[in-house]
Amino acid sequence: MTVHGNVPSGEPTAVTCRLCGSGSLSSVVDLGATPPCELFLTADQLDEPEMTYPLHLRVCTSCWLAQIPPLITPEETFTEYAYFSSYSSSWVEHAKGFVNDVVDRLRPGFVVEVASNDGYLLGHMVDRGVRCLGIEPSANVGAVARERGVPTVTEFLSPEVGAQVRAEHGPADVVVANNVYAHIPDVVGFTQGLRALVADDGWVSIEVQHLLTLMELNQYDTIYHEHFQYYSVASARQALAGGGLALVDVELLPTHGGSIRLWARPMELGAAVSERVGEVIAREQAAGLLDISGYGQFADRVAKVRRDLLAFLVRAADEGRSVVGYGAPGKGNTLLNHCGIRPDLLAYTVDRNPYKHGRFTPGTRVPIFPPERIAADRPDYVLVLPWNLKAELTDQLSYVRDWGGKLVFPIPSLEIV
Repeated sequence: MTVHGNVPSGEPTAVTCRLCGSGSLSSVVDLGATPPCELFLTADQLDEPEMTYPLHLRVCTSCWLAQIPPLITPEETFTEYAYFSSYSSSWVEHAKGFVNDVVDRLRPGFVVEVASNDGYLLGHMVDRGVRCLGIEPSANVGAVARERGVPTVTEFLSPEVGAQVRAEHGPADVVVANNVYAHIPDVVGFTQGLRALVADDGWVSIEVQHLLTLMELNQYDTIYHEHFQYYSVASARQALAGGGLALVDVELLPTHGGSIRLWARPMELGAAVSERVGEVIAREQAAGLLDISGYGQFADRVAKVRRDLLAFLVRAADEGRSVVGYGAPGKGNTLLNHCGIRPDLLAYTVDRNPYKHGRFTPGTRVPIFPPERIAADRPDYVLVLPWNLKAELTDQLSYVRDWGGKLVFPIPSLEIV
């Protein structure tokens, strides 16, 4: 079986676009070399070497898909995974709102979610009485979903797996793929898998970070090895078409700092296309994302984010101020490694996910503790690494004010609250 993580001989390489095959790739930003962002270290691994891989974002000047080379496979990242969606309260509520809208508007009889994680979304489908199935490659995460009563199979999606699930369970009225479309080096094969799952008159809903906000708001820390590509609506439309799906609508979402929800249907259905698709593509064109003009200054803005954050941390250290982190997300590890931030500048970070407690961030070796450590130590500053959850975490961390502590947000520019 060929899964979407495989990069067979003859596949596009670092200098060839994985979507259209063009050799016209232009550098956007080179972040050096870092370890995979979710490979947190145990104490026993601290004296062992770590593999690092180049992290260089390029954009194809033919189809405008922004991408990094497929240097690691999804099997290396997702067979056992450290990210559990349910630890973000706002993300669970976002999923609940989506489920209620889909159930009320589309009345689906069967829903499949790809990369269903710990059942954060399909649990709401179960609550609404909708038959559903999760397809989740990470065995440890999928086990949690099954414990919650969410039927889940442990597989990477491919055209073959999609056809097999359809044969066993029937076609899905709605297929959901949230925060996975960037994680696949075989874009066309994965999309063909989505097409295999969905009914001939069904719907596919995909949420993925929007390249437009990534560029405009300096969100470079969302560039890491498990994110193989970064979509504009224009490039996403082409990717979907390559797998037999037509983009029919798009929604702009605030999640993850700015995302797009793509609504697609089988190509042969000939469904009408919403005016919003053209409107968002026009915005992308105006921002220079469909020609090289929109990419030229991004590396300079990234360098400024790095300089400003390091200057703050060095100044705090010189003044004897204590700085700790909140959160240990993948994006945080891109930031820490690119800036060279280690325990001399960031004593530790905390995270709600017990899986990470007692472990260390990849590359920078910053220890990770439970969130209660902050109240016990009363630091002067808390560097918030999952900045995309700013509203949620500003509320959660309001107790830091009790001792005069302040929150620090590094993206899109340094902000001290």
